[in-house]
Amino acid sequence: MGIPPKGFYARTLRRGQFLLLLTVLLVLASCAKKISPEKPSLSGTVSQLDSLPLSDIDIPVKIPLKSIQAMAEKEVDLVYTSPGWPYDYVVDDCESRYMYRFRRGPLLMSAENNRLRLSFTGYYQLAGSQRICTGTGSNRSPLTPWSPTCTCGVGAEGERKVNVAFTAQLGLRRDYGVDASIQPLEPVPLDKCTVCFWSQDITKTVMERLRAQMDEARRGMLDSLKVLNLRPYFQQAWNIMNTAYPVYGYGYLQINPEKIRISRLITYKDTIFLTAGISARPVVSQTKPSERMTLLPEISDFTPRSGFNLYADAIMNYDSLSAIMSAQLHKKRIDLDQSGHHIIVEHCEIFGGDREKLVLKVDFSGSSAGTFYLVGKPVYQADQKRLAIEQLEFDIKSKDLLVKTASWLFNRKILHTLQQYTRFDLLEYEQDMLNRINAQVNREPYPGVQMSGSIRELTLEKIYSFREMLVVRFHSTGRINLQVNQINF
Repeated sequence: MGIPPKGFYARTLRRGQFLLLLTVLLVLASCAKKISPEKPSLSGTVSQLDSLPLSDIDIPVKIPLKSIQAMAEKEVDLVYTSPGWPYDYVVDDCESRYMYRFRRGPLLMSAENNRLRLSFTGYYQLAGSQRICTGTGSNRSPLTPWSPTCTCGVGAEGERKVNVAFTAQLGLRRDYGVDASIQPLEPVPLDKCTVCFWSQDITKTVMERLRAQMDEARRGMLDSLKVLNLRPYFQQAWNIMNTAYPVYGYGYLQINPEKIRISRLITYKDTIFLTAGISARPVVSQTKPSERMTLLPEISDFTPRSGFNLYADAIMNYDSLSAIMSAQLHKKRIDLDQSGHHIIVEHCEIFGGDREKLVLKVDFSGSSAGTFYLVGKPVYQADQKRLAIEQLEFDIKSKDLLVKTASWLFNRKILHTLQQYTRFDLLEYEQDMLNRINAQVNREPYPGVQMSGSIRELTLEKIYSFREMLVVRFHSTGRINLQVNQINF
């Protein structure tokens, strides 16, 4: 084995030192900490959500009389008879006995002087006989047997006819009780009723008895209406409006009603008109809100109105905005010409900060790797129908760290480039929402009930930023009408 040349060990030692130094530098470079400033402070948030203005929604309702007529046709009996017909008689004051069958024809309904008129033609048959009695009051007793039975409207002579009619005016009190005025009109005989004893015309007597029965029916209807209270039915509808229900593509809608209005009924020709309205503070949220049930208030107004002036808060999380921005900026390279450095945007995330600001978290690679935070103010640019994050700046904690560790990153070009991607077009969002709402207001929500109308405009009023959510306030005006073609109970 030969002797190494002079200086061999010294050169080898220097090479070893150089390789060791290079290795250490590479290891240190590979193990260098990524730039990772602290998150912006979120304490002391001062954003305040203004009270949502009260929305007024008033829906004119048209109810053709034929729909009420069809309902009444099902509910009102077709045939009325005396007890025991056709075998037993009703004895009246000892001297007479009778039995009858009364059949009504189709119901007709019309409006006169803001009152409803319900009429029909009645067809009746009558059988009876008489005897002589003595005594008074309840002590009367017969002296003779009953005469042979005589009839009216039976057999070949055909049923006798009479026109019968009622007028009615109905209203709703503030406490949801029903005010009613029902008046029977004088029955109008179309045929005479002549019975066998002495060919006596008893038409007047029959009409008097019919009028007495109409009065009895009127009192019965009024007694039923006096105890009728519609509050439980309106409370059910009120509860539904307090319930959060899903709206496809937008989350959940909660109407949050505060007042209710029902106008007085107006009848004109063959139609009943009224207006149903509420005052409310509706909210749309992406997560289902808690449900707050309230007691139905009394009716606040009976004045007919139409149209709506609606304010609504849409509560949105930041995920959708983050996804849009990340997709636009993914792998975006920003070259910083003077320094020769560059960054590549890997991911972006938006969340709420202090003092009505938004925070933009940017993960990057390139000449260095890590994260920095920017802050800006959300602004709705109404003329361009878009949401923008303006006044974009490095957060103070990111700024301090960059100045100390990577000052080349503290560069206006980064801000200028990213600023271009912090504008979000809302025109398509507004148009989509407008189309969906108009589709909802032009449909048949229930069998026999047709809803029609349109939203004239839908605009964004203001944007509020909070830590976990963005609140977008909408304003819309328009008109909705309801036509009730069929009443189902």
